[in-house]
Amino acid sequence: MKKIILAFTLLSLLALQAVAQEKEEDRVEKAGTVISEIMNIPDNVPQDVIDKADCVVVLPSVLKLAFGIGGSYGRGVMTCRGGKTFHGSWSAPTMMALEGGSFGLQLGGQATDFVLLLMSPKSASSILESKVKLGGDVSAAAGPVGRNASAETDVTMRAEILSYSRARGLFAGISLSGSTLRPDNDANKKLYGKEVSAKAIVFSKAVPAPASAKLLLGTLTKRSPKNMSK
Repeated sequence: MKKIILAFTLLSLLALQAVAQEKEEDRVEKAGTVISEIMNIPDNVPQDVIDKADCVVVLPSVLKLAFGIGGSYGRGVMTCRGGKTFHGSWSAPTMMALEGGSFGLQLGGQATDFVLLLMSPKSASSILESKVKLGGDVSAAAGPVGRNASAETDVTMRAEILSYSRARGLFAGISLSGSTLRPDNDANKKLYGKEVSAKAIVFSKAVPAPASAKLLLGTLTKRSPKNMSK
C-alpha cells in the first residue's frame, strides 16, 4: 500500500512539473510571436537601435492590477547577445518579471505587450543579477519608432533601457519609469528542469535554448545578427 501511495505521489509531482514547464514554454512561444509580429510592423524599432541593443526583453500580455494606482504585473523572457561584452549570438531565454509602475493608467487596463531594449552592458548585467527599478537604478526612456528614427538623439543616447508597447494594434514608445524588472529564477527552474540563474544562462550557456524559443531567437538573429555598438 505504501509503495502504491509513493508511486502515486511521484507521478503527481511529475505531472505538476510537466504542467509548470509547459506554462513557461508557452510564455516563451508567445514572446516569439510578439517579437515576430512587431518586427514586421512597417514603422517598428529603428534598425540602428536594435543593432546597438545588448539584450531584448519581451513581456507578452502585461495586465494592469485590479488594485492600487496603475500597478501592473507581467512575465516574459529576456535574451542577450552572448559573451561578457554582449557581442555573441542571441542566448537562450531567461525568464523575467515586470512589476509595479504607473504605466497601467496610460494603457486603459487592457493586456499590453512590452518590448524593452537594454542599451548598455551595465543595465544588462544589473538586471541579470537582481531586481532593478527603471528610471532609478537604470535610466529608461520611451524608445524611438519608425524606420527613419535614429539612436543618435539625446534621449536615446542617455537611456540605458528603451521601452515600447503594443496595445489594440498600436505600437509606440512608452515610459516604464517606476516599475521594476527582475530575473524570475523560479520560472527558469520550471522551464529548464533545474536550478539555473539568469547570469549562467546568458554568460555561461548553462542550458541550450528550448525548442519553444525558435521563433524568438530566429527573428532576432535575422533582424540583428551583430551588435553594432562600440
